[in-house]
Amino acid sequence: MASQVNRRNWLKSSALMAAGLTMGTSRWHAANAEMITARQLFAKAYETEARLAADMPVIKARLFANENPFGPSEKAKKAIVEALPESYMYPFMQLREFASLIAKEEGVSEDHILLGAGSSELLMACSYLYGANGGSIVSADPSYAYLMETAGTFGAKWEKVPLTKDYAHDLDAMEKRVTDKTSLVYICNPNNPTGTIVSAIKLASFCEVVSKKKPVFVDEAYIDYIPDSRKNSMINAVKKGQNVIVARTFSKVHGFAGLRIGYVIALPETIKKIEKYGGGGMNITATSVKGAIASFTDMDHITYAVGKNKESKDFLYTVLKDEGYEYIPSYGNFVMFPLKMDGKKFRDEMMKRGVGIRNWEFNKMQWCRVSMGTMEQMQLFAQAFKELS
Repeated sequence: MASQVNRRNWLKSSALMAAGLTMGTSRWHAANAEMITARQLFAKAYETEARLAADMPVIKARLFANENPFGPSEKAKKAIVEALPESYMYPFMQLREFASLIAKEEGVSEDHILLGAGSSELLMACSYLYGANGGSIVSADPSYAYLMETAGTFGAKWEKVPLTKDYAHDLDAMEKRVTDKTSLVYICNPNNPTGTIVSAIKLASFCEVVSKKKPVFVDEAYIDYIPDSRKNSMINAVKKGQNVIVARTFSKVHGFAGLRIGYVIALPETIKKIEKYGGGGMNITATSVKGAIASFTDMDHITYAVGKNKESKDFLYTVLKDEGYEYIPSYGNFVMFPLKMDGKKFRDEMMKRGVGIRNWEFNKMQWCRVSMGTMEQMQLFAQAFKELS
């Protein structure tokens, strides 16, 4: 990355400028229309909860969005407040400082890094890069579907590979589904919504083999909740020169879901391709990036958030066991378990009691996914759940 960072260079890496220069006006308008469709798709994800919330009691326990209820660290909040007086300026240098911190921590050069306003912006950029020209994206099913569903609006096909009997990624089956028509392979590890993980050794081997054929996107949104997260990360695959894209977000353990901070680490040539359809970090606010810089090195808060998450998860496990329910052991900040009633009815009844959850239907079963809340929120869940179980 060049040492001289100015407004013109930042704008060149934005989606608007890149599309205007490389795609031509008519193609950019078409792409922009598709982007709008994809944004509508993202908003639709919680459409049902919003509609229900309008007609039902106020949500007392918001357990449907995998947020960190303990919020940003005190250091991050202090940095955000201190950034306000100078927030009239574009945060060029702060973004550069943040990228430099990430590069130093991960042992890569800054041209391996692309910042975004949450990982969603970067997933969106990749959905266009790898979906606009057709082809197919291979992923587990169920998994976090944003990239695949958005790519579908651009014409890409979603190659769904069922999970194993333990509800984890079936890497062998996924590898067999990779063909000449495949444009990208997507892996969410830990997986959302099941909370399962893939063996670091097996995933590293998968990336080494498959990335020689097609790019592999590893979404590590929940990686910080795994013990020894560095060992389980696939950033080392990038450092080895493999065609792997690793996505990270501050929306989970850092508590930045509403502050929008994320980044990807990939080979420099891949970063250049992705940044044509992203904001190059310029969609991040001055306050958010200052908070992220403070939070990035605040290991005490991360330890605290992970510990509180475990307390809530252990409490939920006990409640489910006591009520005669099984569950999928989770490595994330959420837990999935099979229901004994219709999923939509269960969701609606829980909402009536002020508890928001998500429901799924797969493997011929009805499922509930519960995000971890504060202990008070988990107790509200338990009370409502016992009335229905």
